[in-house]
Amino acid sequence: MTAATPVRLLVCDDHAVVRAGLLALLGSADDIEVVGAAGSGEEAVALAAKLRPQVVLMDLQLGDGIDGVEATRQIAGRPGAPYVLVLTTYDTDADINRAIAAGATGYLLKAERPEELFAAIHAAAEGRTTLSPPVASRVMAQLRTPAPQLTEREQEILAKLAQGLGNREIARALFISEATVKTHLGRIYDKLGVDTRSGAVAAAKERRLLR
Repeated sequence: MTAATPVRLLVCDDHAVVRAGLLALLGSADDIEVVGAAGSGEEAVALAAKLRPQVVLMDLQLGDGIDGVEATRQIAGRPGAPYVLVLTTYDTDADINRAIAAGATGYLLKAERPEELFAAIHAAAEGRTTLSPPVASRVMAQLRTPAPQLTEREQEILAKLAQGLGNREIARALFISEATVKTHLGRIYDKLGVDTRSGAVAAAKERRLLR
């Protein structure tokens, strides 16, 4: 990519002040052309199809409507789709996993320096992956740590737990006793390294164990 052929970029962020700041910053780069700005996931999907940018700079939390992950999925799933580069303040395992699974090419944190953002945009335009160092560390840690192996019954109980069911309701739904539910919950807690129901659900979501 050269200065004569700037990267065509679409920016999506629901905060007007942040969006204006990004547009001002990106407008200072001769080799980046901002072709549009969206304030919602739905608007980003529509503008990506209309304006055909090379890269979409996508925030994750977008207020009402679809979030950045779903917008990424809809944009990246189209023929001849632009690359999506996530730019967010969130770096949890769950957010990273969901964004990458949705088709994001890169994942950058808003704390990065402007030159790092510019470089990531150019890398994305060429289909190359860029991850902020903290994000890369999390990804590597996940790869080094094998996911806990849950039995079929434990997965069923975990799914019911995520739906907000109590022990008695889980027992009735699965045609087992409450004592059996409690036994399986204890094993689930041990495998996930947690000691509460909410902790088990959160850990399962982060590790993508829920079906």
